[in-house]
Amino acid sequence: MDLSTYTTLISAQDVAAHLNEKHWVILDVRHDLMNTQAGAQAYAAGHLPGAQFVHVDDALSGPKLGPDGAFRGRHPLPEKQQFIQTLRGLGIDHDTQVVVYDAQGGMFAARLWWMLRWVGHAAVAVLDGGLPAWTAQSFPVSTDVPAARLGQLTERPSLVTQVDVASVVANLDHPQWTVVDARAPDRFRGENETIDPVGGHIPGALNRFFKDNLQADGRFKSAEQLRAEWSGLLADPQKAVMQCGSGVTACHNLLALEAAGLSGAALYPGSWSEWCADPSRPVAR
Repeated sequence: MDLSTYTTLISAQDVAAHLNEKHWVILDVRHDLMNTQAGAQAYAAGHLPGAQFVHVDDALSGPKLGPDGAFRGRHPLPEKQQFIQTLRGLGIDHDTQVVVYDAQGGMFAARLWWMLRWVGHAAVAVLDGGLPAWTAQSFPVSTDVPAARLGQLTERPSLVTQVDVASVVANLDHPQWTVVDARAPDRFRGENETIDPVGGHIPGALNRFFKDNLQADGRFKSAEQLRAEWSGLLADPQKAVMQCGSGVTACHNLLALEAAGLSGAALYPGSWSEWCADPSRPVAR
């Protein structure tokens, strides 16, 4: 079987059929922005057999302050080599098929999906519907923690692109690409902001709530439906930048675009949390 088969989404049935594959690694990325221990507690209570836990704040984020002392956002990217060491510690090799899941419709799993592509690993897919889709079919859960195995992954050419805050600032006056904000519409409008110190959005940004990528059961809409919806928003995905509050749920929109066959959009990792930390940057409401 071609191990690069699963590069966007994977069904619970397909994961169940490969539970004992030697070259597969399953990662649990459940998280709660308001209770950062909730994911680890949920993992301890029961997870996919063989799954290892990955903490969004610890493993998928770097220091909030940059070398210049500037705030880089709530979930800035870690150093690439540090992240590769994390992946090796999870037993990931170049020929590993990685499956990532959460219990929130992929809002956290998509971040790890994007980050694996960031270091050049294509064979990574999000469990469509997450743990609820798994348990809905009465597939087993386990409380066993698998033994650690060291992988041999090394960095390869990145499969994704990203932009920094300076580029987003420059885009205000000379628009080269469309900015799309993945946050809920009320937060986009500057209402009910409970996470970041300033409410509002980057001037000129469009809003596509990440949950709009999902069906009522928490699984992604069909590729055809996603393509139709996103094509109505973006003329050219290669001239688009995805952002959100802290660079996490923006990856959900990037996953939806990839699943729809609309590749090429970039990520602004600092997102709104970095943008609003500097009062000199304009705010739209």
